[in-house]
Amino acid sequence: MKLPLIKGATLAGILAFGASSALAGDALTVVSWGGAYTKSQIEAYHKPYTAKYGTKIQSEDYNGGLAEIRAQVEAGKITWDVVDLEVSDAARGCDDGLFEKISAGSLPNGVNGALPAKDFIPGALQECAVGTIVWSTIYAYDANKYKSKKPKTISDFFDTKKFPGKRGMRKVPKVNLEWALMADGVDGRDVYKVLATKAGQDRAFKKLDTIKDDVLWWEAGAQPPQMLADGEVVMTSAYNGRIFNAAVTEKKNFEIVWDRQLFSFDLYAIIKGTPRLKEALRYVQFSTASEQLANQARWISYGPTRKSSIKLISTHATAGIKMMPHMPTAPNNFKTAVLENAEFWSDNGDELNERFNAWLAK
Repeated sequence: MKLPLIKGATLAGILAFGASSALAGDALTVVSWGGAYTKSQIEAYHKPYTAKYGTKIQSEDYNGGLAEIRAQVEAGKITWDVVDLEVSDAARGCDDGLFEKISAGSLPNGVNGALPAKDFIPGALQECAVGTIVWSTIYAYDANKYKSKKPKTISDFFDTKKFPGKRGMRKVPKVNLEWALMADGVDGRDVYKVLATKAGQDRAFKKLDTIKDDVLWWEAGAQPPQMLADGEVVMTSAYNGRIFNAAVTEKKNFEIVWDRQLFSFDLYAIIKGTPRLKEALRYVQFSTASEQLANQARWISYGPTRKSSIKLISTHATAGIKMMPHMPTAPNNFKTAVLENAEFWSDNGDELNERFNAWLAK
């Protein structure tokens, strides 16, 4: 499956940037991942949008996937308007007709005048979705548990003899399989080539077998920092922004290990058939402007998807610390980073999810 860039005229592209919704008095429902991440969207997007246009934003949380979106579209009962998605879900949902198309030409130029197609980093514009953040899955540990020898590599995460204790991992194959292969010696540049083979998949699951009995599985992004704080695990995979928030705003002594971070984008898409289409498009246009993307980076350590936003990033909104060193793309953090292959997961996700669930049940 090919992940398309935004191109061509679409219904959404014809809509005027400043158009008001036919249901202007209604709240717009924006669905995201909750916790510190949704708070960053509320502060950077929702509140300024309501202040400018008067439309109230109703936030709802979910744990990802397309099931609820598909159910709403197929039933013709749309209660969500805009949803925050992972790349593979955005691409698949677009192919399946679950989202409205959005043309690059309908988005505002960068604050420096750059056209959207040039301003957004490669991969951040899709046919039905617009990227907002660059984020990564990392692993983190409670520094209070390690006074001398500390974990530094992805191999350390899988080494329960050298670093005993429970691990937290997201209850999906994505990231876990890539990390298992890299911990077993596969170069990050080759990980998807290996994972595309039956032998490579067998190798990844065999490596996961070595820590399976020591894993506690999480599903919602808020769980990993809580698991660390409660002492349920000594280290856990997590979204980098969640650990940053716990360390900086909640003063937890957590450390991020950036080795083999898997980075990706989150994107905004509009649910197909929403009666608030014009309002939803205006919200997406507003939220993905240079200033709003940079403002979100003041609340959480996820990088903006527009190049023109980079120079606008300053300090954390409440803690006052410089934010750039905490971004996944900061040079010191990015040395062994691996781009999550959304095309691979869009093509192979169903099969690997089925195998992963069967493996869990053993």
